[in-house]
Amino acid sequence: MSAEPYPDWIRPPVGGWTADDLDRLPDLPPHTQLIDGSLVFVSPQTKFHVRTIRALEQALLAAVPAGWEVWREMTVKLNARNRPEPDLLVVDESSDTGFDQTFFLPGDVLLAVEVVSEESKERDRDTKPRKYAAAGIPHFWRVESDEGRPVVYVYELDPATGGYGVAGIHHKVLKLDRPFPVDVELG
Repeated sequence: MSAEPYPDWIRPPVGGWTADDLDRLPDLPPHTQLIDGSLVFVSPQTKFHVRTIRALEQALLAAVPAGWEVWREMTVKLNARNRPEPDLLVVDESSDTGFDQTFFLPGDVLLAVEVVSEESKERDRDTKPRKYAAAGIPHFWRVESDEGRPVVYVYELDPATGGYGVAGIHHKVLKLDRPFPVDVELG
């Protein structure tokens, strides 16, 4: 019995993959991201991760003002070598390019949300926030588990430094006025 050959994308080109390659490479696993020219695959998600995304998505859908949309698990083309997939995004509804759209541009994004998994800690705590800030995404939330309860770390882009500043840490209730009013129990 002969083994199936590995897909071509298992061997990156010299210099790594590009953001546009994600749309051209056949048979990539779902939710493949591009970080610094390298393909990043998603591991199986925990119940905490799925439930937290669902609860925040519902809260954002109820709170988002007219002219904005909430998207789950869509990539953002930050630059030629980076196309991460935040767990949730709030984007300008005018950025809709049709049913074949596979990514948003940073200028379309108001808020990126990452729910930290065991395998994504370094990316979600360090790599992605730095890249989102450098791309000019105004708001970022990082969500961590505290014994199964979500803790939301809220960041806002500091125009003087170009990096994120902590705007709050929320344990039981996420109540914010910026980027728009949000009030949700974090159970």
